[in-house]
Order: sequence, then structure tokens, then C-alpha cells
Amino acid sequence: MKNNDESKLLRFLYHTIPGRMVLKLLTMPALSRIVGKYLDSAISGFHIRGFIKKNGIDMSEYEKPRYSCFNDCFTRKILPEKRPICSEEDALISPCDARLSAYHIDENSVFHIKRSTYQVKDLIPDSKFAPDYNGGTCLVFRLCVDDYHRYANIDNGNILENKEVQGRLHTVRPIAVNRYPVFTQNSREYTIIETENFGIIAQIEVGAMMIGKIKNHKKSGKVVRGTEKGMFLYGGSTIVVLLEKDKAEIPEEYFENTKNDIETRVLYGSKIGVKIK
Repeated sequence: MKNNDESKLLRFLYHTIPGRMVLKLLTMPALSRIVGKYLDSAISGFHIRGFIKKNGIDMSEYEKPRYSCFNDCFTRKILPEKRPICSEEDALISPCDARLSAYHIDENSVFHIKRSTYQVKDLIPDSKFAPDYNGGTCLVFRLCVDDYHRYANIDNGNILENKEVQGRLHTVRPIAVNRYPVFTQNSREYTIIETENFGIIAQIEVGAMMIGKIKNHKKSGKVVRGTEKGMFLYGGSTIVVLLEKDKAEIPEEYFENTKNDIETRVLYGSKIGVKIK
């Protein structure tokens, strides 16, 4: 399906009454599980060549195992030298390849994305260890289908809590974000981590339409900065990182770009901020 055709389909789903009726079915996790099983099957390998060509993916940047199914290709591992981890000890690094948006969390733990108002407690419901994040920062990393779909730990630390939250599976493209509070409606998994340099962070992996699985490698114990935290299976997706007040200095250009509806391209392991000493 071409990009223009995809846009027409999404407009139909999100902006028409018949489309929204279909949307209720498409956003059910059960459907994504069925699609996920197909993409894990050997027969799905038929789609690999067209996927690479359509999205202009440079496969020379990736390890070259034989792919047994489409999801093997989608979660392909990149060559380490193609995603060097920033070596500055006080640097805040991006957890993934993505389009980044940055938001200020107000003193009531509220922030606004497009037309939706979010409360921190709704993103990480029933968390026993998370601070209030009042006056802190919310970083939203939107991964597109052609992005590298493995993601990293952003600092050394210790996992305090890990929880899966069941929900629906809207697309995370702007057309849906403009209409629904997708980051609190969608299925997601959050990890509360007491970090070495940035206080207690929340890292939230948000599922999206046709995402079969969010796969985190560790649910407890210690984590190491720059190491792989997990991966998304097929589809575009999102990672949300919540930072406490006065723990990290984030360049103002990210906030300005966000105000102007511009997402800033970032790469796994690249520097996106610095520790406040």
C-alpha cells in the first residue's frame, strides 16, 4: 500500500462514521495478535523484499542473518558502529530511532499533546514507586515503520517496577493523536527505573495498530546505559519518557519545534540532553 493510499485509509477510519465503526474492530488487541502470529510464520517472509524496497531501508547497516519470517526482518539488529552510544557520562541519550517531541509537565502533573490533556497517573496507573513528576519533562519518541525497532536503556540504574497495561491499539500517527488520548488508551508497558544520573524515570513503551508485541528483556534488576532494553514487533510505535524536575536539561529547540508541530529526528544512543549538576 502506497503512503497516499495509507493516508486515505486513515482519514476514512478517523474522520468518518463508517470508518470509526471499522476502527473499533481494528484497534482490538485480539486482531493484532492474529496479525502478529501471521508475521511470525514462515509464509510471511514473502513480504520482506517489498517492505525493504518500499521504505528505502539500507540493509548494509544491519546484521545479515537469514530471516525466517517477516518479524525477524522487522526486528533486525543494526551494526553497533551504526548506532554509537554517546560516551559523555552526563549525557541523556535517546532510547531509539524516532521523531522526538518534548513537553513540559505542569505542577499538577498535567501536560498537553495536540488536543488531548494527559495526567501522569493515567500513563502509569497504580505505580507504587514513581514520583509525581510535577514540573518535569515528557519526551515522546514516535517510531515509524521504517525505523530501527529496538530500543535502549537511557542510563545505568535499577528497575523498581514493571507493569503491562491493557488497552486498545490506535495508530500513533498524528491523525489519531489529534483525535484520541492514545498514550493512555493504548496497550502499553511501563518501567520505573532509579537511574544513576537522572533520578527516577518512567519509560513507557506504547503499542500501536497491528503491533503484535512489546518485548522487554528484563522486568527487574540492574540495567546498563545504552544496552538493549527491548523491541517492538511489526508496526509504528511510541516510547514515552518521564523525567523529574531539575534532573536533565533538554535543549529548548525540541520544545520550540514541538510547539510548531515539528518532530525532531533522533537516533538510538544519540545525545538529547545533559544532567543538571
